[in-house]
Amino acid sequence: MRRVDVVIRERLASRVALIEQISHYIVNAGGKRIRPRLVLLFSEALGFEGPERYELAAIVEFIHTATLLHDDVVDESALRRGRATANAMFGNAASVLVGDFLYSRAFQMMVAVKSLRVLDVLADATNVIAEGEVLQLMNMHDPDLAVEDYLQVIRFKTAKLFEASARLGAVLAGADPAMEERCADFGRSLGTAFQLVDDLLDYEGNSDELGKNVGDDLREGKPTLPLLVAMERAEPAERDLIRHAIEQGEVQGLPQILAIVRRTGALAATRAAAQGEAERARLALELLPPSRARSALLDLCLRSVNRSS
Repeated sequence: MRRVDVVIRERLASRVALIEQISHYIVNAGGKRIRPRLVLLFSEALGFEGPERYELAAIVEFIHTATLLHDDVVDESALRRGRATANAMFGNAASVLVGDFLYSRAFQMMVAVKSLRVLDVLADATNVIAEGEVLQLMNMHDPDLAVEDYLQVIRFKTAKLFEASARLGAVLAGADPAMEERCADFGRSLGTAFQLVDDLLDYEGNSDELGKNVGDDLREGKPTLPLLVAMERAEPAERDLIRHAIEQGEVQGLPQILAIVRRTGALAATRAAAQGEAERARLALELLPPSRARSALLDLCLRSVNRSS
């Protein structure tokens, strides 16, 4: 990852000072860097150790960072990873435009790798992520959202880049199509588990550990799985309270809603769904030969569901 960080710093260079300032601000904000780790771990697990893996790891981090910049503008977020979002610091216009810069820089870097397959994987991923963003926008403030439609947003918006990152490791290693698909399956399932836990922590975590405000999803009118399960199991009056909160994006009733979510077992159901996805990810690794990288990937399955931030 230190090698990846070197590439990130080099590729962030721009003749425009504000671009460098905002890019460094959000990239240096921390984060788990799971997506670039997937590129490195799968390429290592399949026997590829060339320098291209560092470039691709940086590319997926740039794409992810661009989505964060755009997400925070769309969601009107003020806090991420425990500090002010870029849009809160520099304004919405600058954040959107620097997000565009990171996307375009990522594609410049892809061309330099000189692999049509890499271009195909990442072009498809960025397109699907954009579709996921629009789907989520369409689903906002909809308390009648079907669980499968909610999961589709997760698979598009979050899991797709996990999937692409894992697949890229296999592409670099020249893996056969069956192995490439198993790697992609791992990434998709891990990304889904990761987002399910994120949605769970919005009702179970605390602001200091999360680095964002508890209840932000409700404030934005996002009908996530804890709320959907709670509505299905709640009493009529409780269901009406949750429905109104989703439709209006109100958090005045957050303490009561938190109590309902806990009482109905919605948090446990969400964690169980995340654990199911993590288990699917674990099973996808069975074709990989034993190695340090495979062990690290197995550890990621555990960490994805047993975390508090």
